[in-house]
Amino acid sequence: MRKFFNFSLLWRVIKLASPYKGLFFLAIFSAIIRSLLVPLNPYLIQLTIDRNIARNDLSGLNHMILLLVALILLQAFVQYIFIYLTNWLGQNIIRNLRVSVFNHITSLRMRFFDQTPIGTVTTRTINDVETINDIFAQGIITIAADLMSIVTIIALMLYMDWRLSLVCFITLPLLIIATYIFKEKVKVAFEHIRNQVARMNAFLQEHISGMKVVQIFTAEGREMHQFETINRKYKQANVKAILYYSVFFPVIEIITAIALGLLVWYGAFQVISGVSSLGILIAFFLYLNLLFRPIRMLADKFNTVQMGLVAAERVFKLLDRQEQIKNQGQWMPASIHGHIQIEHLWFAYSDEQYVLKDINFEVLPGQTLAIVGATGSGKTSIINVLNRYYAFQKGEILIDGKNVTEYSLDNLRKHIGNVMQDVFLFTGSIYDNITLRNPSISLETVKEASRICGVHDFIEALPGQYDFDVHERGSTLSLGQRQLIAFVRTFIYNPAILILDEATSSIDRETERYLQKAIDILTKNRTAIIIAHRLSTIQHADTILVMQKGKVVEKGKHSTLIRQDGLYRKLYEMQFTDQQA
Repeated sequence: MRKFFNFSLLWRVIKLASPYKGLFFLAIFSAIIRSLLVPLNPYLIQLTIDRNIARNDLSGLNHMILLLVALILLQAFVQYIFIYLTNWLGQNIIRNLRVSVFNHITSLRMRFFDQTPIGTVTTRTINDVETINDIFAQGIITIAADLMSIVTIIALMLYMDWRLSLVCFITLPLLIIATYIFKEKVKVAFEHIRNQVARMNAFLQEHISGMKVVQIFTAEGREMHQFETINRKYKQANVKAILYYSVFFPVIEIITAIALGLLVWYGAFQVISGVSSLGILIAFFLYLNLLFRPIRMLADKFNTVQMGLVAAERVFKLLDRQEQIKNQGQWMPASIHGHIQIEHLWFAYSDEQYVLKDINFEVLPGQTLAIVGATGSGKTSIINVLNRYYAFQKGEILIDGKNVTEYSLDNLRKHIGNVMQDVFLFTGSIYDNITLRNPSISLETVKEASRICGVHDFIEALPGQYDFDVHERGSTLSLGQRQLIAFVRTFIYNPAILILDEATSSIDRETERYLQKAIDILTKNRTAIIIAHRLSTIQHADTILVMQKGKVVEKGKHSTLIRQDGLYRKLYEMQFTDQQA
């Protein structure tokens, strides 16, 4: 059974304001002043009518009018301070929270991203964090201010005329019941809306990223039908919330009208009988409006807090996920030799469904190891555990004689450069994508690295040259051009160990010649691991590892393996036959 209200979660949200304690307490103070000033207007109006207008006291009337004008100006100023402070506080808090969420996301292991849709993560970082802002801007402080105003108004009404007050309060139970029912119904509706927003974001993110596949297979109609289904459910969730609002506010108007009717009936009788005054009756009209308005708005504001807490629960759940690769290593050498040893390595992505089974090999500093095998044989998995993107279950991975777990994670990855088959480029210039916005790398350094890798002429031929905008995922460049940029990006960070994961498998022969030159430069005096699809590119490797179903089935040089009647020879002859054909 769900809690009526999660106070522990609310307290955790409030603690987000701890860096801004002064601002938080100043906002609370302005709320107190606001709650005390609001009920004064009707009271002064009552005094003006009974003491000045009824007695024809023109001088006193002028003084009261000036006092009312001053009070209204003061209320406006306090209201401005209150709104500005609460919103400023909320924006500061969510700015820090959004940074914390993004920093946490960047520290999570790859398994999290394998299992979580990008749109869901985007919703948590943007939409849900923005909803938490409402807790401070429109929620707890505003509710506290309204409650203080209600208490002050009720006290003044009882002080002025307790009989008339009790008549006015007859409809309060109806108002409270209607408000509670509305709050509960809208809370459920809003939760449904948040779920549908997350679902829609995930769908859009995935399908916009994969739009080329959708269009290639002419699946626009089917995907549009699926989107219409999601969009319809999102609309239905919003319509249900609107329905509750459309019922609630007319009900509140009826209850308010009943209260006003009772006030007119009984108040007029009291005035005529001389028990009460006209000023008190008019003040009660104003008080009733000031009393009912915050009560009916409390339900909406309480739902704002509830939705903020729902969003906060999701964000905190993300922040509480401890799915980082353990980073307890203290070894942080300035440089390494690149001696790699893998001994009895077992690795599974889930449970004990091992994709690597008892892997053993060694790469000496400066040597090149090539890994070949069919799709799914475990080639890329070796790279994943070597970089510690995933934690392996059994065995050891040693670099320069030290287990990779003894290295600081940042230091380990600093010494390993990766060029993948699917190169990811960010929105921005070529210069930004090569340096990854590292301010310590100058444009001249980038140009020199590009010249060494044989890429400078290609970049210089582009409009804008190194300032050329590559757009999202590098859509304005060909696959081969993106690969060349990735080579320069890796070269400029000067890693001791180089990993090429099928970096030339999906490009034409002409581009491959440029890439082969870049590979020769990158692998010179470096330990290199090359996952190869084209066996013609790895014939000069010091060692070739042949994998099948997660196991190493053959190992040796090209000349040795080709003489054996094994899997490598079959793969080589198959490719040679295809090329001849």
